[in-house]
Amino acid sequence: MSAHQASPLPSQASPPDFALSAALPHAVVGVEVVALPVLPGEDGSAVLLGPGAAELSDLLGIDLYGVLELSEATGRAGEVTSVPVPLGTPDGADLVSVLLVGVGAQRAQDFRRAGAALARATRDRDAVATSIPAIAPDVAVTPFVVGAMLGSFHFHWRSGAPEHRPVARVVLADVPDDLSPVLARAVAVGGAGWRSRLLATVPSNLKNPAWLADQARAIATEHGLELTVWDEKQLAAEGFGGIVGVGQASATPPRLIRLDYAPPKATRRTPTVVIVGKGITFDTGGLSIKPGEAMVNMKRDMTGGAVVLATMAALAAVGCPVRVVGLVAAAENAVGGNALRPGDVVRHFGGRTTEVNNTDAEGRVVLADALAYAVSEIKPAVIVDVATLTGAMKVALGQQVGGFFANDDALADVIARAGEAAGEPLWRFPLSDTYEPKLSSTVADADNAAGGPGAITAALFLQHFVGETPWAHLDIASVGDAPEESYEWTTGPTGFGARALLEWLGSPDPVAAVTG
Repeated sequence: MSAHQASPLPSQASPPDFALSAALPHAVVGVEVVALPVLPGEDGSAVLLGPGAAELSDLLGIDLYGVLELSEATGRAGEVTSVPVPLGTPDGADLVSVLLVGVGAQRAQDFRRAGAALARATRDRDAVATSIPAIAPDVAVTPFVVGAMLGSFHFHWRSGAPEHRPVARVVLADVPDDLSPVLARAVAVGGAGWRSRLLATVPSNLKNPAWLADQARAIATEHGLELTVWDEKQLAAEGFGGIVGVGQASATPPRLIRLDYAPPKATRRTPTVVIVGKGITFDTGGLSIKPGEAMVNMKRDMTGGAVVLATMAALAAVGCPVRVVGLVAAAENAVGGNALRPGDVVRHFGGRTTEVNNTDAEGRVVLADALAYAVSEIKPAVIVDVATLTGAMKVALGQQVGGFFANDDALADVIARAGEAAGEPLWRFPLSDTYEPKLSSTVADADNAAGGPGAITAALFLQHFVGETPWAHLDIASVGDAPEESYEWTTGPTGFGARALLEWLGSPDPVAAVTG
């Protein structure tokens, strides 16, 4: 078996199934856990305010308010107080525990955290009924469901069963059935976050450019999208010198992946958005090799590509009203006798040239080809790229906030609002032309190793390939990995970005605010 082959990926856990019920949570049949919301009181004490609390207290003969007081519960978002129910109830023999879950100030963020906390507390259970979203269904259903899904995420490649499995079923109790469309959309958004996280987590002895193209093929078949894939010969013949150059040393050659989505009522006048993802399936740094500790998590250097694939898969479910083309520039940045050398020059799609003086600044080199192709051949109204691009972004923002750049203020506002609403916060950085001279090369149109400030000079490099098209560049290197469990974040690759893009692309008119 070669270094680029692996045994098939074991069967992975699926996110929980979700259902609505008009019944109070204690009346839902067959659940092992009932979860009720806890709200902070004005004096700092916790106040139980969840629908069904009084009925459950009477049924169990347990003073739930007293439990909260003894536990010194505050009601902060994600706080969980567990009450064992060893004997169940007369009509609920399966019931083994009651969870009292804090919902804080009842903002979207608080419900998302409550959902994630509930998911962790109910791992390996078959069913839970909760009235947490019933406090404010119009506000709570989507973030709660997304939080519960992503807080359940688990990946394994063990010889036996996974260490844990997500709760199989979550019933949103005391929530009217007319919110079924909201629930379906929430499941699609949470599923996109799950898919992007899963793709980013798969080890690179299985995950390579061809494998990524196979994932795109499965998505296209499942969701009725058009698929085009360029192999290494087609890429070379059509002038994608950046993608070819970065991938040329790998035993698994590069690919350019294109997925096309059109809404049901699309016409010739329906605008097109292009989303571009960096798909470096493993990044050694090339001949400018990374230190070992910096290479450990580089299986997730295709997070931008994972985000694009996951977003494309969910567009129909969120009712995206515009055409969307997803492009993934996929390559493995390997070390070998045929690797790019510092000082080599590549010619991108469209003719612009780059002197590659740092082979570990490869992401911008492959993205440049995809951006140039998009602007030249697709002519979109808006273009957005997503990439774990620069370590400088992590230095600037830590590991909780992503960074972005935009050449259009209206687009920047749209992206920032979408990220905040989706729970994937993004902070805008300046496209300052003060640093443009750093890109100069004595032999090519630009040098890919412009130096600091690294995130800004990388964005300036990419800007040359989009012309006058409204463009945003999401540099998510800061949030590519979660260092520890934290609400909806699970330790490891995050798949950050799909929820923000879907919040934007699933809005009534994603392009109007940008193009006027």
